[in-house]
Amino acid sequence: MKRMLSAALAVFLCIGLSAQGTITTRKYRFSDFTDKITKVVMSGNEIMDSALRQEIVDRWTASPFEFCTADEFKKLKSSADYYFLLAAEGRFKGETEPGIVFLTLLKGGSEHPDDINTLTEVISLPLCAAGTGSGREIVFLPALVRNIQDFVLRAMESEKVAYQGQGWFNENYARKGGIKQIFLAEEDLSPKVTEKDRQKFLDEDIRLCDEDEADEAFLAGAYNTLVSYVVAPSEPVAGSRCYKMLIEADSHRLYYIHKHKITAKTGTGFLAEDLRRMAKGR
Repeated sequence: MKRMLSAALAVFLCIGLSAQGTITTRKYRFSDFTDKITKVVMSGNEIMDSALRQEIVDRWTASPFEFCTADEFKKLKSSADYYFLLAAEGRFKGETEPGIVFLTLLKGGSEHPDDINTLTEVISLPLCAAGTGSGREIVFLPALVRNIQDFVLRAMESEKVAYQGQGWFNENYARKGGIKQIFLAEEDLSPKVTEKDRQKFLDEDIRLCDEDEADEAFLAGAYNTLVSYVVAPSEPVAGSRCYKMLIEADSHRLYYIHKHKITAKTGTGFLAEDLRRMAKGR
């Protein structure tokens, strides 16, 4: 479902995250990515800005990059000379306030420079809950930076990938997920998952652990291991979404990403249907 956004600037930037229609294909629109400067927008959140700046310096190889402030972004966003990477708050239909912060890559240039929603979204990956993070976003930020680059480089070559968006990453699990060990944090599991579901879908290679153990495995770059990460609003309301991810510890590749609408019957976290997908082919 389309995310609704506003142009307000707070601790994180709150901007449009939905691409608008044009007569050109997405592959064509992104074909100039490696030739253009990517402006990395600082949000004003010192902890996140420091972490993002370091990850970009260490890991961004897909295009030339420069850092800019939120005010500079406002002035430059109408220019087709730039792409923009930033932490952006997204609000789904039904939410009165943004619930999730996304790490988002946007293509600059618009016939309506005052309307931020007319910028083209290349890819957005969930980063943390809006307003307050858990701290885990700093652990997984390197992986999000890597996977945004992976996506746009493949989207430049493939129309299919360009239109798949987040769904493209799930092909990694379809190909190799069945041979991976999975560290599934207990805190990332929906409280609606029953004991019967656990017994049916979990095994010695899909192991439940606490967040600290999962994060330690990721930081250690554990071989052949996927680690769970869930992003959901801290106070979900009707219309809020929960994102569930599995990221490989050593390569930082995103193997699995699915979202669901948060209700009284689902709660937040991996659902039984996620465990069913993960167990398939193992």
